[in-house]
Amino acid sequence: MTDDTDERETICDSAASLVEGCRLPVRMAGGNDWPLAEIVSIKEIRESRFFYVHYIDFNKRLDEWVTEERLDTRKVQFPRRDGPAQGTGVSTPKKLGLGAGMGGGSVPSRPSSPVAAELVNGSAVLAAALHKKMSRKRKGVSLESEAGEARGGAEAAGAEARPESQEALPRSTGSMVAHHDDVVTRMKNVEMIMLGRHRIRPWYFSPYPQEMVHLPCIYICEFCLKYRKSLKCLEMHLAKCNLRHPPGNEIYRKGSISFFEIDGRKNKVYAQNLCLLAKLFLDHKTLYYDTDPFLFYVMTDFDARGFHIVGYFSKEKESTEDYNVACILTMPPYQRKGYGKLLIEFSYELSKFEGKTGSPEKPLSDLGLLSYRSYWAHTILDFLICAKPTGDFESPQITINEICEQTSIKKEDVISTLQNLNLINYYKGQYIITLNHELITSHSRAMEKRATRIDPKCLHWTPKDWSKRAKW
Repeated sequence: MTDDTDERETICDSAASLVEGCRLPVRMAGGNDWPLAEIVSIKEIRESRFFYVHYIDFNKRLDEWVTEERLDTRKVQFPRRDGPAQGTGVSTPKKLGLGAGMGGGSVPSRPSSPVAAELVNGSAVLAAALHKKMSRKRKGVSLESEAGEARGGAEAAGAEARPESQEALPRSTGSMVAHHDDVVTRMKNVEMIMLGRHRIRPWYFSPYPQEMVHLPCIYICEFCLKYRKSLKCLEMHLAKCNLRHPPGNEIYRKGSISFFEIDGRKNKVYAQNLCLLAKLFLDHKTLYYDTDPFLFYVMTDFDARGFHIVGYFSKEKESTEDYNVACILTMPPYQRKGYGKLLIEFSYELSKFEGKTGSPEKPLSDLGLLSYRSYWAHTILDFLICAKPTGDFESPQITINEICEQTSIKKEDVISTLQNLNLINYYKGQYIITLNHELITSHSRAMEKRATRIDPKCLHWTPKDWSKRAKW
């Protein structure tokens, strides 16, 4: 390769010459696949070298420490001598933004959200959407790839620091905001946690105190979320802890499922501990300790021992962009059981009570994006299938605004969902939505699997107008 290239490939005699930033094939755990991986960090323990690797084009939750035996040194891409390899995602290390005390002002409290163009009316948006759809077809680009590019653009915008022209805007700190990667936050720092009956291996970095992260396991009270160094310390804590459910008001209960509303100002310690716990499983956010502007809705499963945390979402008390979710997470032991859609459904039920349409704050995690796309599709299809013809029309006459009003899903999300499902068509001077039998059958089967749904009659909650309150 020429000197102008960012990397040069060579054969290593041994792993001793490898440095941070090198890329080479690495055997993944539990298989015989050898994907390309980047060495993020190297450490020596008892004269043995260990390499922390990130598998290129794979989610960071698969990152791990590996030994020399799992490295293929026959084809190594060394980083440039005059700087780090391109695309490593490593930037100048910065102080982690744990509120004003540690943030030091060097990291923006909340990057500005991408501002969508103002929508004049549904027809104009549909016309633009269809034009883009036809352009994509001509170019041979699928709807899914276009949607991925749009989400990718949102993630890139969310990850960048606020421009100088926006630094004078009012400070709006959040519990979690999009962050820059650096060497520290790219690496998992907690080996194991114990939460109730569950021992869980974390996926990502979380800024627990240094004296905790070097332990083989962090023991967390599943009711108040305080963390302890040992099982004995946890048992002593549980003997004194009076909580058997999250603090705050229980605003929903049906069967064993309950939702509790926690004010980030009134229950600051719990909210901070919840964010620390959630950060172990959310990669695209950086933790801030300013939880005052947020409400946290914790979903629990009740049994004789108490109310066990299943998942949660946070929500700004005042959102200028009409976000109805800031962060959302289903705890790993409860994933793939329908609880994620239940959390999303509950967030939109709150929006219905408020008389608003809402959308989750971007960027979403990969799993979050899949859950939202699935929820939007099923909810919109459910509404379309149940719609009845009016007057002399043979087919129901439905507008985009009516779908938004009935589902509380924001207009942009409704249109993108209809596009992804290939339901929007232009026929004889008007836009029509076409449902085929196969899609209806597939939808019916999916809805049959969702045994647990949110019952609005069981929600006892009154929205607050936070703009009129003197203080949170």
